[in-house]
Amino acid sequence: MIEVDELDGAGGRRRTRAMVLHPDIRSNPHRRPAGPALEEAVALAAALPGLDVVGAEVVGLPKAQPGRLFGKGKLEELRLRMEEAEVELVLIDGPVTPVQQRNLERDWKVKLLDRTGLILEIFADRARTREGVLQVELAALSYQRTRLVRAWTHLERQRGGLGFVGGPGETQIEADRRALDTQILGLRRQLEKVTRTRALHRAARARVPYPVVALVGYTNAGKSTLFNRLTGAEVLAKDMLFATLDPTMRVVRLPGGGDAILSDTVGFISDLPPQLVAAFRATLEEVLEADVIVHVRDIAHPETEAQAEDVRTILASLGVTDAVPVVELWNKADLLDDDARAALEVQAARRGDVAVASALTGTGLQAFSDRIAEALGEERLRAELHVPFAEGRRRAWLHAAGVVEAEREDEDGHHLSVRWTPRQAMRFRDL
Repeated sequence: MIEVDELDGAGGRRRTRAMVLHPDIRSNPHRRPAGPALEEAVALAAALPGLDVVGAEVVGLPKAQPGRLFGKGKLEELRLRMEEAEVELVLIDGPVTPVQQRNLERDWKVKLLDRTGLILEIFADRARTREGVLQVELAALSYQRTRLVRAWTHLERQRGGLGFVGGPGETQIEADRRALDTQILGLRRQLEKVTRTRALHRAARARVPYPVVALVGYTNAGKSTLFNRLTGAEVLAKDMLFATLDPTMRVVRLPGGGDAILSDTVGFISDLPPQLVAAFRATLEEVLEADVIVHVRDIAHPETEAQAEDVRTILASLGVTDAVPVVELWNKADLLDDDARAALEVQAARRGDVAVASALTGTGLQAFSDRIAEALGEERLRAELHVPFAEGRRRAWLHAAGVVEAEREDEDGHHLSVRWTPRQAMRFRDL
């Protein structure tokens, strides 16, 4: 973790002076537009408490240098700039190999984090639930394991041998790796227990006759603001990346009079570290269990299309299929001028699965709620059921779901005429 809690001379918390660099590597086939990428990197840095970003720039490179990422001239130019600005931490918006990190820290005499390391720091600061904390620790240890770099001298490299008597660097690395593997194994066992507990909670929710609506989207798209607006909750909602890390759930009333469970989830981001996709899979299981997914988009952002594609890619990697209906909410419409907003509303009307709104002002949220109700409005089928007197909990479920059209009672139990969706029928069978 980054240490940012030292006291300054006045007795306050001393803040760490940081510089953000976005390497714009022209040979990279997956290269992103440099300007918006740098803005996002600076926003990531701002999301970590205790940092003061004192410099940020795009560094154009024809290709990445294997040993130090940057060429000699650029290395010296950046070093002088860092010395002048008294930089203590460099944040590189992109992957940095362990060797590159070691060499750059040695040359610049600063602490260095790549994009993955920075996101892990933010997640570690924000996680609140037991599962969230364990997931972050697991991801951080997996990342740390890849950063073990040999620190041999030239002579120690020459010693080599058959592996029975390694150099001191090798011995320490293997010891560190074994220690990390032991910690990782322990965390995975703890997570298995937490996952089983979550499975019990999901089973309990399955007995609640409400559909689940999951909010997903790029980080800072406005999911938590929307969640608060619809539920009256007080989830942390700031203009800040990764303001929400742990899923939050509340019951909301739909336009047709029925209820639904609304779930707010962690925001997605481009180049999400593979360790986090794997580690947070359990956290995102709420999405896999959803009856409807709401994809919240910051429609005013210049990279909104690229962000939307990143979200779709991650959803696909999580195993979300086309069988789950998706409604897009084009959020932050209040930041657009009248002509742009009107054009989007025409486009949304043509698609039918899109609503244009502002979670901040509430404009357009009624139409959005109608879209949700439509998406949940599966074909309803009639059925006749017999529920014994001993199964009062199942009968209560049917009434809570609002599917009972008629009921009569005899010596065998309750005979009910119901009109329900196939999904409700499945849930009833599982009770």
